[in-house]
Amino acid sequence: MKEDKFRKDETEGSEDVYSKVVRAGKRTYFFDVKSTRGGDLFLTITESRKRVGMDGVARFEKNKIYLYKEDFDKYADGLNDVIEFVKTNRPDYFVQKDEPASVDGELSIDEEFDRL
Repeated sequence: MKEDKFRKDETEGSEDVYSKVVRAGKRTYFFDVKSTRGGDLFLTITESRKRVGMDGVARFEKNKIYLYKEDFDKYADGLNDVIEFVKTNRPDYFVQKDEPASVDGELSIDEEFDRL
């Protein structure tokens, strides 16, 4: 999927440098590296979720985090720390890609949502 050079929700002073799209069930994550006019890089992380209203019209709900260069290491350290904690305490959350997402016959959260 080709993104416009500037997203509607971004300020026009930022320029896209690199983007990574991760689709995860009903959610899509956008990891965008942007450049300021001064040449500094920053990261935006956007979670986009499709919601269908009572009127049947689909809408996308977006949540965004801006991460600036001075926080990159702290953010990465914190994220790695909590992921390692979960890996240690719930290794069943980290299934191989060729294995089913469910554990012991239970449906994943996204599978349960799809059944609604």
